[in-house]
Amino acid sequence: MMIQKYAVRLKRFGKSLQLRLFLILILVGILPIYIVKFGILRNYENQAAGQRAGLIVSRCQMISRQLIDSGYLNGAESPVIETELNQLGDLWSGRVVVLNRNFRILRDTFDIDEDKILIAEEVLKSFNGTPGYKYNHTERFLEVTVPVRLTEADNVEGLLIMSVPTDDIIDGKRELSSNILILQITLIVIMLVIAFYASRILARPFSKVTASLDERSAFLEEDISIPGYTETELLAEAYNRMRQRMRAQEESRQEFVSNVSHELKTPLTSMKVLSDSLVAQEDAPVELYREFMSDIAEEIDRENKIITDLLSLVKMDRKSADINIRETNINDLIALILKRLRPIAARQNVELVQENDRPVFAEVDETKLTLAITNLVENGIKYNKPDGWVHVSLNSDNSFFYVKVEDSGIGIPEESLPKIFERFYRVDKSHSREIGGTGLGLAITRSAVEMHHGAVRCYSREGEGTTFTIRIPLKYSPQEELTDE
Repeated sequence: MMIQKYAVRLKRFGKSLQLRLFLILILVGILPIYIVKFGILRNYENQAAGQRAGLIVSRCQMISRQLIDSGYLNGAESPVIETELNQLGDLWSGRVVVLNRNFRILRDTFDIDEDKILIAEEVLKSFNGTPGYKYNHTERFLEVTVPVRLTEADNVEGLLIMSVPTDDIIDGKRELSSNILILQITLIVIMLVIAFYASRILARPFSKVTASLDERSAFLEEDISIPGYTETELLAEAYNRMRQRMRAQEESRQEFVSNVSHELKTPLTSMKVLSDSLVAQEDAPVELYREFMSDIAEEIDRENKIITDLLSLVKMDRKSADINIRETNINDLIALILKRLRPIAARQNVELVQENDRPVFAEVDETKLTLAITNLVENGIKYNKPDGWVHVSLNSDNSFFYVKVEDSGIGIPEESLPKIFERFYRVDKSHSREIGGTGLGLAITRSAVEMHHGAVRCYSREGEGTTFTIRIPLKYSPQEELTDE
C-alpha cells in the first residue's frame, strides 16, 4: 500500500510540475513578445516624431536668413515672408510663431498671441543657439523651436516656433500595431505548442519513476534503478535512501517489540516457575516459602523497573512541547543526584566525587536531565570494581555546559560501543540481570539529552573504566537543530 501511495503522490506531483512548467514556459515566451511589441511601437512613435522635427528644423532654418535680410524681426513688413510662414504652417497643418530677441511675438499664423511676451524653458534654451523639440504623447502634438541667425557663429536674433499635430503618426502607430498583433497571435500559438510539448518532455522523468514504482509490489523489497535521465537517477537515489531508512526503522521497531516482549515475559516466566513449584509441594517448609516468595518479589520489582523505564522512554519520544524548561543551577542538581546515590555507592564500596570548575546555570528540564545523569552515575556504580570511584565533573563555555561521568569500572568492549545507546542492548546480559539492569538506561539518557538539543559521547576500554560526556546548550531553543558533533 505504501508504495502505491508514494507512486500516486509522485504522479500528482508530476502532473502538477507539468502544468507549472507549461505556465512558466508560456509566461517566459509571451511576456517578451508583449515587451518587444511595446518597444517597437514606442520606438516607431519617437523616431517618427524626431524625423518630423528634423524636417521642420531644416525648413525653418531656410526661412531664418530671409527673416533677417528683410528686417522682419525689426518690424518691417514683407509679403514674401508672410507667404513663406503661411505655407510652412499649411504644409504640416500647424501653427507658426515668430519671436524677436525681446521675447515678443511678432507673428502668429493663428492670430492668437501676437504682441504678447513668451518666456518658456524651451525658448530660453533655443536663444542659446540650440534647436529643440518637445513631443507630447498625450496631447498628440509636436513643438519645434529654431533659433534665427545668419550663421552658426552669429548671435540669435529671434526664434521660429512651430506646433504641429501628430495624428498621422498615431495613425501609423495603430496600423503598425495591427500588423504586429497578427504576428503576435501567430507567435503565441507557436509558443503554446512548444510549451505543451516541452513541459511533457521535461516532466517525462517523473512518468518513468512512477512507472517503475508501479512495477514494485512492496515498498521495502529492493532498490530501483532508472537510468536515462539525470533527474530519474537522482529521484531513484532519493527513493532508495528513503527506503533504506524506512527499512531500518521497521527492523528497529520489530526488534524493539521483540525485546519488550522478551524482557516482560522473562520475569513472568520466573514467577510462574516459582509459584508452580510451591503449588506442587503440599507440605513445603516455611523457609522454602520465604525463599520462593522473596524471589517472586524480586522478579516483581524487576518487572516494575522495566515498565517504569519503558514509560520514561515513551515520554522522551514525545514532542518537545512536553518538555518543562526553566533556568536551573546545574551544580546543585548534580549535588542532589549524588546525595541520592551515595547509599548505593556505599554498599558497593564506590567513592562518589563531584568536581565543579565554576557555577553553571542553564535552561533545562530538571526532571529529564536528572534522569539522564542519574542513569550514567548509577551505571558507573553498578559496573565498577571493588574500592572503585566515580567522578562527576561540570564545566561550561559561552554556549554549552559539559557533564563528564568517569568511573574505574569494568569498561566496555570496543565492538559494543556503537550499540550501547540502543534499547535493551546489554554488553554482558548475565551480569546486567544480576544487578537489575533493564537495558534501557542509556537509551533514556540519550533521548533526554537530545530533547535538550545536546549530545552524549562514550569513551571506554575494557577493564580500564568508562567516560561519558554530555554537552547541552545553556539556552534552550525549540527551533534549534540537533547537533551531534
